[in-house]
Amino acid sequence: MEVRLLAKGYKNNEQFYQDFLDDKINSKDEYFSNKIVYIKEAPDFPIYMGRGSEDFKKQDFLRAFRIIGEAYLNTERDLLLDETFWHSLLVTHKREYILDHYQEVEDSINKFRAVVLKDFNWENYIYKCILGSQYINDNIIDKAERERYYELITDNLDIYNYIIKYEIFRNDQFLINVLDIIDELNLSKIMKAKIKGREDLGTDERYGRRVIFEFNKSYPIVMAPMLEKEELKEIFIKYLGYYCGVSHLVDRGNFSKKLI
Repeated sequence: MEVRLLAKGYKNNEQFYQDFLDDKINSKDEYFSNKIVYIKEAPDFPIYMGRGSEDFKKQDFLRAFRIIGEAYLNTERDLLLDETFWHSLLVTHKREYILDHYQEVEDSINKFRAVVLKDFNWENYIYKCILGSQYINDNIIDKAERERYYELITDNLDIYNYIIKYEIFRNDQFLINVLDIIDELNLSKIMKAKIKGREDLGTDERYGRRVIFEFNKSYPIVMAPMLEKEELKEIFIKYLGYYCGVSHLVDRGNFSKKLI
């Protein structure tokens, strides 16, 4: 598939938005640079999970992980993580899919920017799904196991977001180790729970976020992304213990009593 790359200046162009609605983007050369890239295939997948019930969002994430893993990961990584490539693909090849599935983009240019032209970083849903799918596919061969890890990501999106927010933790083995620790210790519920009774913290602090915050604060003294899972688990519990009781977790494992 041929994808013409957009030229600079399209993101805040109101006429560009109107031309998208009117299906005129492809006919206007002024929107494009002279660069063209080629990809093997580009099947539709959910690109925006900022609405609907939690189950609806989860199913969309799972579909995106699967389709990206099956069809997109053979694309060069630099291209796969390039904002202009994705915006170009969406407006030139996915217009009908977008208007069918995300009708809110017709309401305003702000909705269009949020769904289609969102900055390509850790807050972008396509970006989230590419990293998650790539990390799992690179390390897990069995399809059933891949599905299990996709579910672990979707069940722990809050801490996943904070992991990929920090560049130092944007690491496949660190993510997999953290997911395993949460799963083994049955911590998913508390990871996403709000911290109460701590006026010194923000108004919407979560236990999982604070654990990642502590890892970030201790880096590079604690080289968390490089640690083996069992060593990481002990420090993970220690940091969680800064915000809630963890004696029951220490009792379940061969951990140092200094964690309590």
